[in-house]
Amino acid sequence: MSFPALSIENLSRTFAVPTRAEGVKKRWFQKRTYESFTAVRDLSFAIQGGEKVAFIGPNGAGKSTTLKMLCGLLRPSAGTAQVCGFVPWEETRKLAQHIGLVFGQRSHLWPTLPVQDSFDLLAKIYDVEASAYRVQLGKLTDVFGLGPLLTQPARTLSLGQRMRCDLAAALLHQPTVLFLDEPTIGLDITAKSLLRDHLNALAREFETTILLTSHDTDDIERVCERVILIDHGTKVLDTSLGDLRRDYARIKTVTLALEEEAAGYTRAGVSIVAQTAHRLVLNVDVAVAPLEEVVSACLSRFKIQDIAIENMPLEEVIRAIYARTASQEAGV
Repeated sequence: MSFPALSIENLSRTFAVPTRAEGVKKRWFQKRTYESFTAVRDLSFAIQGGEKVAFIGPNGAGKSTTLKMLCGLLRPSAGTAQVCGFVPWEETRKLAQHIGLVFGQRSHLWPTLPVQDSFDLLAKIYDVEASAYRVQLGKLTDVFGLGPLLTQPARTLSLGQRMRCDLAAALLHQPTVLFLDEPTIGLDITAKSLLRDHLNALAREFETTILLTSHDTDDIERVCERVILIDHGTKVLDTSLGDLRRDYARIKTVTLALEEEAAGYTRAGVSIVAQTAHRLVLNVDVAVAPLEEVVSACLSRFKIQDIAIENMPLEEVIRAIYARTASQEAGV
């Protein structure tokens, strides 16, 4: 691909929202006044073909607004963007042939029709050639395990089954870029795990570029290789998942299974999380106490049956980044 699958430069979107004075009741005959609200501000990044990127942030960070601009549903107030070589809000029809959309609470399927009929209709809408459609449907049926579901009306499917079918529906026209907005919302643990596995299989099989928004950190860890973190419409961080952990996950959890009764362990940067008769759990701040030194000290001090070292949960990493950013903005 001679250009990124997706690129945006200084993208901004401002909305006019009704003004309401604090404590003042609005009367029906009063002239409505507005103030501007910037949902996205000077946002820039690029995604290469085949990348799997998590686009995350708190509620109100500007994620959905950005996705709507990238899909051509909203026109930006300033800045430029290209998706698959098209300017989304100027070439929306052409772009539609190259992107797929999956929203956790919206479906591509007609509720009363068998899934196969919905697929047939979508293939016609996207003007997919009959032979290409048969081949693509066969691949998707295998990847997502849709065989038994094709003859069932969509309204009879479980949420997990519907999400698999919705993913397949979004991919029937072989899009280059797939936008996923909270795809696992409402799913149980088993369905979430299966859907993540399907997304990884999809990326391997079709080399599809994935841009995923999710509040579920397991989605990010299981599917994505890169994280773009935004807040108040601006980019806070853009890094690989591995670098995110390396640079920001200062806390490691060390769990020790001991032969003798557990004794305490005291050192700067180390705190005891849990302690029972033969088990000791430590949190280690590696910026203060190097992990190898702590482990070496434990090995020399205790008779250890087993040892486990765990990374700081990604959710805690993200929370720490936001806390650091807030402190910097406050000048602390």
